[in-house]
Amino acid sequence: MGKTIIISNRLPVSIQKKEDGLSYTPSAGGLATGLGSIYKSGDNVWLGWPGLYVTNENEKEEITSNLKNENMAPVFLTKEEIEKFYEGFSNTTLWPLFHYFPSYTSFDEGYWETYKFVNQIFCEETLKYAHNDDIIWIHDYQLLLLPNMIREKLPNASIGFFQHIPFPSFEIFRNLPWRKELLEGMLGSDLIGFHTYDDVRHFLSSVNRLVGLDNKMGELRVEERICMVDSFPMGIDYSKFDMAARSENTIKEIASYGEFLGNTKTIVSIDRLDYSKGIPDRLLAFDLFLENYPDYKGQVTLLMIVVPSRDQVDLYKQLKVEIDELVGRINGKHGKIDWTPIRYFYRSFPFTSLSAMYRLSDIALVTPLRDGMNLVCKEFIASKIDQTGVLILSEMAGAAKELSDALIINPNNLPEMADAIYKALIMPEEEQIRRMDELQSVVKRYDIHNWVQLFMRSLDVVKEKQYEMSVKQLSNQSKLELIEDYKKAEKRILFLDYDGTLVPFKQNPKQARPDKELYGILEDLSSDPKNKIVIISGRDRDTLDDWFGKLSIDLIAEHGVWLREGRPYWSMIDYLTDEWKAEISPILEMFVARTPGSFIETKGYSLVWHYRKADPALGELRSRELVSHLQFITTNMNIKVLEGNKVVEVKNAGINKGKAASRWLNESFNFILAAGDDWTDEDTFNSMPDSAYTLKIGNTPTSARFNLHECGPEYCSEMRSLLITLAQEGHQIRRKVLSNKAES
Repeated sequence: MGKTIIISNRLPVSIQKKEDGLSYTPSAGGLATGLGSIYKSGDNVWLGWPGLYVTNENEKEEITSNLKNENMAPVFLTKEEIEKFYEGFSNTTLWPLFHYFPSYTSFDEGYWETYKFVNQIFCEETLKYAHNDDIIWIHDYQLLLLPNMIREKLPNASIGFFQHIPFPSFEIFRNLPWRKELLEGMLGSDLIGFHTYDDVRHFLSSVNRLVGLDNKMGELRVEERICMVDSFPMGIDYSKFDMAARSENTIKEIASYGEFLGNTKTIVSIDRLDYSKGIPDRLLAFDLFLENYPDYKGQVTLLMIVVPSRDQVDLYKQLKVEIDELVGRINGKHGKIDWTPIRYFYRSFPFTSLSAMYRLSDIALVTPLRDGMNLVCKEFIASKIDQTGVLILSEMAGAAKELSDALIINPNNLPEMADAIYKALIMPEEEQIRRMDELQSVVKRYDIHNWVQLFMRSLDVVKEKQYEMSVKQLSNQSKLELIEDYKKAEKRILFLDYDGTLVPFKQNPKQARPDKELYGILEDLSSDPKNKIVIISGRDRDTLDDWFGKLSIDLIAEHGVWLREGRPYWSMIDYLTDEWKAEISPILEMFVARTPGSFIETKGYSLVWHYRKADPALGELRSRELVSHLQFITTNMNIKVLEGNKVVEVKNAGINKGKAASRWLNESFNFILAAGDDWTDEDTFNSMPDSAYTLKIGNTPTSARFNLHECGPEYCSEMRSLLITLAQEGHQIRRKVLSNKAES
């Protein structure tokens, strides 16, 4: 086993220059706590920017040496790089857009170039420590390009990526000029994690529309590799907050705060200064509460902590001014000589002080306009050791998906927020305890340590799946064995699917005609008297006759309905009826009308609804709807509904490629090969004897013995290459036989 490398924009330590040298202060954040058990052990390491600009080489060496003792490694950046990479692209492009504030978003080409450059710096620093057998866990939106950069250098490494902020819907994300590059960067990962399923859904939708990759239960096929996308709600160190709330220091602070706040109900609000936190809206809702419920004047105090952040940036300066003015206006409007409605502090507080605030508060008001998770609400819950208190939580916070026993509100609905404050104040104690007990059980169970373990276990599972797939890949050794068996065989048969196996898919199926190279391959193979070539296709018999009628090969049309074996005419495998088409055709026509770009292909005994040219997301949605509808109405009909590659096909039941192929297996062959690309070909594979070489094009799960690489946009290179090799081997054998005969 290799080591684990954690990479984030910032290291879990704060370094400051002082008169007597450099000072190092460890981070007390949840991520640092959760990952501490990983990066501090063995040869593991955490890479990131140390938080200060360093130009002196001696200082760089000193910092590197000191951090090495703590299993950390610095990534040094210049002031300009930080300004354009972090303050620029990360925080004025990605942050506002991902939090649904497109009007605050800057699309600056210079920022983007620096963002790419800094991600490359992180990649180069990582390669100083990483090897192919290592686990690499990359964190957050500042490093979206990094997974694929590392993948190109270390193709076998285990790479995980976790995004701690929301991932926006496609309609928002598509605004980015560099949207596809960012997605491709993330897709270099083996496992991509988000806080909520909504984020997963948005990401997969963007990947589908912009990169063209479909997913199955969150599983993507990126080239020849699996990439899993899933939600992993992040927790806190529950025991840390629980113990702090019980400590003597916290109890002392609670007593001093009690004197300060007086005999009033307390609402706590703690946020970093940011427009995504909805602080002005929260103040306006509190103002509305005091207007609507005037009896509570003098009875309730809002204890509001705003932690300074980027307040030199104009947008944040304006936000700070707005908050200051709102606090002053509300206090002036409602305050009394012996009561101040809002106790406002624009600074950070020590951990013990925060613990005391959580514990003494009756209500936590956590109402961001958009938040990836928000851990303040979980910290409040863990600190309520007497189990009284009420959490008012924005539905726009990721935590709302877990904490359903909170009072969930829309942060844009000020009357609803004001009413929630009133409801929390009058909530009976037994109801508070019931809700808090449920909330604490969730937060305790799904803590930060569980989050880390779950993500790492999931990464292991993905790598195991990748290994299983790689084992089935047709290796050079297996290919040599296949060729050798082919050379020795006196009687051979090759079952070859057409679309996706011999030719790539086209948006218009009629454009997927055989090309000159394919005709040459089939002519070479069929000219060998030892060979029988059978093309199995879902296409109609007229098309196959047009394309292959002049070749000495056998044909199976419409997935096994029609057979052409050694003679110029077709026979039907069983007696079939197409009367059902009159009932099914109007349904497909309705779905064509509802899905621009889709169309119907009519065959003798099947109907096919194609959606390859439709909007990908709409096509997938309509296909699921169509399949569900057809399966319901055809329950008592002798027809079958098949899902293929961007198609839904309806055909007579009891007919499949495997049943048709079995007709040829009545003869005795000592070499059998079957190749196909989708699940309709699984019937063919299952009908073959164990000794047959069955080949699945692509890396999807299969009953075939081996997988081959998927077709490219122009040619199915690996499959064609194999067939060319077999044809050449046959020619060599025949030439050798003829030469021996001539000599004798």
